[in-house]
Amino acid sequence: MLALVKTKKGKDAMELRDVPEPVIADDEVLIEVKAAGICGTDMHVKHDTFPYWPPVTMGHEFAGVIADRGGAVTGWEIGDRVIGEPHTLHCGQCYLCRRGYIQNCADKRSPGWGIDGAFTKYLKYPTKLLHRIPDGMTFSQAALVEPAANTVTDIIERKAIEAGDFIVLLGPGPIGLMAAQAARTAGAREILIVGAPADQGLRLDTARQLGFDNVIDFSKTNPLEKCLEMTAGIGADLVIECSGAPPAIAQTFELVRKWGRICAIGLTGKKPVQLDWDAAMTKNVTLFFNMSTTYASWEKTIWMVAQKKIDVDPLITQELPLKEWEQGFAALENMEALKVVLIP
Repeated sequence: MLALVKTKKGKDAMELRDVPEPVIADDEVLIEVKAAGICGTDMHVKHDTFPYWPPVTMGHEFAGVIADRGGAVTGWEIGDRVIGEPHTLHCGQCYLCRRGYIQNCADKRSPGWGIDGAFTKYLKYPTKLLHRIPDGMTFSQAALVEPAANTVTDIIERKAIEAGDFIVLLGPGPIGLMAAQAARTAGAREILIVGAPADQGLRLDTARQLGFDNVIDFSKTNPLEKCLEMTAGIGADLVIECSGAPPAIAQTFELVRKWGRICAIGLTGKKPVQLDWDAAMTKNVTLFFNMSTTYASWEKTIWMVAQKKIDVDPLITQELPLKEWEQGFAALENMEALKVVLIP
């Protein structure tokens, strides 16, 4: 079967290869992948700015159908439509696993970078990480549950948000637009979305299409001045940082009010960030760092996507066959697409 493989360490080093179909264990199922989204993490793997173990089939945002099941599998049938949490190979024994934080286990190796992933026809998966998807949800919509679940974990599950919050969101990419919708669903009173000049057009227009009225380009409207104007000089209750851009990260401490909160979601790609630490201390800021998802967030997110509380349809700007992966990656790098879904 064809698979998109990161073949070795080094920038790019990606190609379509013929690889063997996976052999499932007794407690695993074989999933026929129907849709797989290209994630920011995939871009970081491409550019060698995220850990990975080559050669490895890329892709971890997926949806598919159970094509086979191991002898010990119960509760799952061939033909079930599924998605899966990416917490494979967590040890189950360390202090993090035993406290319920399997997503942060040191032994965890997720599909797409730690073990073979979903940019291929078949994927083997442990049943303990599976979730069913509703019949009315398309496979492309379901593939976006994984990134959306990150925003639900970070903002809602970790209780970064409080009902009635005024929020500034930095970075209107796919994660940022899903985060804004999660925050709106959780009771934000107003959300100011801040983009860069490169976000003009597709990203900022999509934010407006999703019903957000206060959408600005920081090169044309000063975000701090706009934030203070909208909050009677107080500042944001919560700043959600999705851009991963060091200057934007630094500005979060200016935008947030005293005793406010900052929710960090965007990765920098290992670029250094200079922070005014004393300013954050003086403001008594609570800073939430985040990585990966919880079980409960997946159940919430499936419902939110199904009900269009998080509407992923405007974010899916391209659906391409796997053989056209280069076109999809190029569209994302050139900011000509929000979310590209590959169809194996």
